Amino acid sequence: MPGPGRARVKARNILVETVRCASVSDESVEIVERKGTGHPDYICDAVMDRISVALSREYTRLFGEVLHHNIDKGLLVAGEVEKRFGGGRVIKPMEFIIGDRATFAVGKEKVPVAAIAREAVFAWFKESLPGVDIKKDLKVRVVLKPGSEELKDIFSRKGRVKGANDTSASVGYAPFTPTERAVYETERFINSPAFKQRFPESGEDVKVMGIRRGTALDLTIACPLRARLVRSESDYFKKKSALHGAVREFLSDAPFSSVNVNLNTLDIKGKGTGGVYLTLLGTSAEDADSGQVGRGNRVNGVISLNRPMGTEAAAGKNPVSHVGKIYTVLAHQMANELYERLKGVKEVYVWLLSQIGSPIDRPKQVYVRIVPGRGLDNKTVNMHAARILEELLSGIGALTLELSRGEHPVC
Repeated sequence: MPGPGRARVKARNILVETVRCASVSDESVEIVERKGTGHPDYICDAVMDRISVALSREYTRLFGEVLHHNIDKGLLVAGEVEKRFGGGRVIKPMEFIIGDRATFAVGKEKVPVAAIAREAVFAWFKESLPGVDIKKDLKVRVVLKPGSEELKDIFSRKGRVKGANDTSASVGYAPFTPTERAVYETERFINSPAFKQRFPESGEDVKVMGIRRGTALDLTIACPLRARLVRSESDYFKKKSALHGAVREFLSDAPFSSVNVNLNTLDIKGKGTGGVYLTLLGTSAEDADSGQVGRGNRVNGVISLNRPMGTEAAAGKNPVSHVGKIYTVLAHQMANELYERLKGVKEVYVWLLSQIGSPIDRPKQVYVRIVPGRGLDNKTVNMHAARILEELLSGIGALTLELSRGEHPVC
């Protein structure tokens, strides 16, 4: 039986518990990371999910529903370039490898899976990395295969919602701490259209690592400068100083006792191109770093080491039965709804566990941990929380449709 501070709803195996402990913002040290638009891991997540959305659209157009696919195994293999102040050349292009499973045909109706995947890759690169010539700088290899009979059969079973195609667990939380928000918004600022217009020499491969010690925030930022727009070593450091100043100004109102910004800390004056961070294409995948699905940001946009994190790679998984995607997004939605609607709550954590074959609106377990503020009535809060969770689970069908249209970013 649930003890004090707990409420259980048997219909959907929901357990809500209040736990009096320090919130993450009150901990002595907090570490948060964000990988930006041009980071190879971010690219893999974003592109593979774009492919899933494109396939979902085509399946729906042809057959009236999303069919079996999991486009969550992808690898971006770094190329090779030669860089110099004022320019450079691509020696070997990057290669994007698309793997896992998809539905290629229903009866005699065939689906051009490989063509759809390629088109989605090229469209994403064209929109997000304008420095990449998709005809010369990027190769795409599609190695998708048909899925197993048992997993495909889930899609033919009747029911208001699909059965889960995996036994897996996901976790979400709310709200963002000031550190998480600062890290997230700093990358978004550097990769914003306004910043690129002001500093066209800045590349898209931005990574922000933040550490808060007490009330002091320290950020280490990596942001390459475009070789063709940097005339010399002295010009590089001049432009770097301007970027650094803009970021410091952006963070001037952040709610910390002090903010320290470090930019491109591997740089050393006097070493020419060997001592500066230059890019030809805007991403380190041009020659330095490969990327892989699942190694980037969590679905809320950050990698927060003080928080519980699941192991699922949400990007590219099908949006109607793969709980690795659905529950990961839903857990964060649930946490945010609970935080917004239950007044006096400091933090909310939500864990969702699925069982393969069971309807996705019937998790094997929903566990909620609430960190309350002062004067919060545990019994009332817990019962309200359970009703909110029931409401969100009942609407899971709408969420799957939104995911199939790409309405919820996963990186």
